Amino acid sequence: MTERPEPADAELVVAAAVRGDREAFSRLVRRHQGLVRAVLRRLTRGDHGLADDLAQETFLLAWRKLPAFRFDARFSTWLYRIAFNAWLSEARRRREVLLEDHELPPEPGGEAAPPGADPADRVDLERALATLSDGERAAIAACYYADLTHEEAAEAIGIPLGTVKTHILRAKAKLRARLEKEPR
Repeated sequence: MTERPEPADAELVVAAAVRGDREAFSRLVRRHQGLVRAVLRRLTRGDHGLADDLAQETFLLAWRKLPAFRFDARFSTWLYRIAFNAWLSEARRRREVLLEDHELPPEPGGEAAPPGADPADRVDLERALATLSDGERAAIAACYYADLTHEEAAEAIGIPLGTVKTHILRAKAKLRARLEKEPR
């Protein structure tokens, strides 16, 4: 017996938004929660509890706002924007220092290192990422960990496309310089 392939995000969004199908939304949550939580952990600088609270808030807001989703962007881009805004609101509440021009940080995706990866390399990368500005971390996280295009990242973060590209270039240069001189 052949299993039915997983429905696309768009199909699940329609089922959840139009028919109120909670199981369809639950599938969207299961599909995207890992990335949302990982990006929020980067934004909160490793505060897992806060990141998990913000992820829960993100999905609650997404459920409430789902009927307003217009399919102008991928569902994951829309969801990333909600997560980013949830973090931004929390950062403001905590009076953390925010970037000028509304540019803020997300970061890399997975919690576990890739198979065969040297844990020391992972630590070096985390330390190097911590030296980036919030805007640079936001751009790197959006493009390389949330797998957004530069255009989608600009929309999700709320900054111009050229700024995303500049942040990516600067971040790569800083990471390269930092990782090349890390002592072993």
